Amino acid sequence: MKNTIHMLKSVTNTQMMSFVITTEDGKVMLIDGGWRQDAAYLLEYLRTLTGQAVPHVDAIWLTHPHSDHILAFLELLDNHRDAFTFDRVYYNFPSVQFIRQEDNDYPTLEAFYAHLPLFADKINIVSGGDAYDFGAAHVDVLYSPDYEFNHNVCNNASVVFRVTLGGKRILFTGDCGVEAGRKILRLVGADGLKSDFCQMAHHGQNGCDRAFYEAVAPDVCFWCAPDWLWDNNAGKGFNTHIFKTVEVRGWMREMGAGTHYVIKDGTQVVEL
Repeated sequence: MKNTIHMLKSVTNTQMMSFVITTEDGKVMLIDGGWRQDAAYLLEYLRTLTGQAVPHVDAIWLTHPHSDHILAFLELLDNHRDAFTFDRVYYNFPSVQFIRQEDNDYPTLEAFYAHLPLFADKINIVSGGDAYDFGAAHVDVLYSPDYEFNHNVCNNASVVFRVTLGGKRILFTGDCGVEAGRKILRLVGADGLKSDFCQMAHHGQNGCDRAFYEAVAPDVCFWCAPDWLWDNNAGKGFNTHIFKTVEVRGWMREMGAGTHYVIKDGTQVVEL
């Protein structure tokens, strides 16, 4: 295997997030995974990538407990438990009580906690400032939920971390919101955020603000957005919906980010 980032396509043409990172020394990392409907494609992709009938994943990173991010992992546990193996699951999720005060997707978090006994010996709850190594890949956790925000609570509870691999820095933001993004910028500063690649927060719209991305200053952006979200198309043409994707695309163009990978174009593979 090579030092490579794989951003997997959406099976359902909806927003979701699923990344696989491989290293030159044979390590495999999964980040989120998508909806339940994405699980079969993810599993087959891992089989092909690893050349293993029962693929092994060294580290599973879960950014936050929304359905379009972690239900694929739960689907694998429910219906394909013997079809893959993994060493550890890295996450930091709030309580159900905290999430349900504002977010109606709290049953996903309830389901996750109900599954914990299936992998209780593989849990690693991360905190800002933690660092991990997976072969050639180094991971720095920049932010973990701290219960400060009572708005956009689940998205603002996204774990934000940066992977350094092959001399490049790749920032993963999950669905990080404006408030958490501003706090991260205060905590680590622009130098602490600077990255070569950036997974655009909340599928590229209504996530982190412009100042956050100016600090990251990426050359390459990953957009977990289907075609209709990429073009903000409500079925009436370009930029006719309520989303902010086109606006954020404009920010990144003005900042000089010249390369964009989007799941609307299918699975994207980037060698480092």
